[in-house]
Amino acid sequence: MSPEVITALFTRASGDYVFARWGRPIVPVVFGVDDATLSTMKGAIEAVVVLAGHKMAEHDPELGANLMVFFLRDWAELLEVPNLDRLLDGLAPLVARLQAAEANQYRVFRFDPSGAIKAAFVFVRMDDALAEVPAATLALSQAVQVIVLWSDAAFHQASPLGLVEGVAVLRPEIAAVIRAAYDPVLPVATQEASHGLRLAARAGRLV
Repeated sequence: MSPEVITALFTRASGDYVFARWGRPIVPVVFGVDDATLSTMKGAIEAVVVLAGHKMAEHDPELGANLMVFFLRDWAELLEVPNLDRLLDGLAPLVARLQAAEANQYRVFRFDPSGAIKAAFVFVRMDDALAEVPAATLALSQAVQVIVLWSDAAFHQASPLGLVEGVAVLRPEIAAVIRAAYDPVLPVATQEASHGLRLAARAGRLV
């Protein structure tokens, strides 16, 4: 991938370059799935975290769990989740916007004072399209999209996943970007577009 393409992965539709990675171990909790899907989801998160060279934990001292993944059939179900409105300001207007847009997924990130990701909320509405996606594919896709703060348009044109003998796998060039993003030499968060060039230099050596 060229430096321009990698920089675009973190350049928002507004034109601003915004990058952040997790600054603490990830503690996931998944709601709305059976035990088999829960295992698949947590396995995918762990695989991507290991790829990044980051860490998972059993408990976050500040938040308990810091990566919350919700699977639901209708956005209105979010209004019934106890205390979710305390975690997400403006929950009712958000649900209305998601319903109007007929969206099937949405992510919200929270950041610490350094700009690093400290928490993320992932909401997946299982519409007809997503219901056709294998659980392992859906799990890997969500794990990839939450490991760093990608641009809001990062994967509109091309999925981060590819198929190998019918099995979804992470595209090697995206895997290289994720590994490069967690290089300890690089900042945990930045809005400097030159960061994209530094990522590209490292990712090019990792593909």
